[in-house]
Amino acid sequence: QVQLVESGGGLVQAGGSLRLSCAASGRTFSSYTVAWFRQTPGKEREFVAAIRWSGGSTYYVDSVKGRFTISRDNAKNVVYLQMNSLKPEDTAVYYCAASRVVITPQRAHYDYWGQGTQVTVSS
Repeated sequence: QVQLVESGGGLVQAGGSLRLSCAASGRTFSSYTVAWFRQTPGKEREFVAAIRWSGGSTYYVDSVKGRFTISRDNAKNVVYLQMNSLKPEDTAVYYCAASRVVITPQRAHYDYWGQGTQVTVSS
């Protein structure tokens, strides 16, 4: 069993930056893909970025390429999402998720989810 806890959300002006963290407990991420999703009211939860713990392969949705960076800290068992050049349309609740499947944007493949952290970008 993996427990995930997100942190780092908040309010930021457009053009600003935030770094989200996803900490795991219960077991290590060593055989998992870890991803960030986001959701706004009335919309489907959307894939944002993922990283394969072993090897570090990454995958991004087109709308965040060049602005967001997903990374991991092996020693701390933490995954980060560095978000730069934030836009109002990035406003959402951001969720961390873990999957035993190889890197994938498919929500159904993710077995474990955190509670989410709110990111609000003002214009």
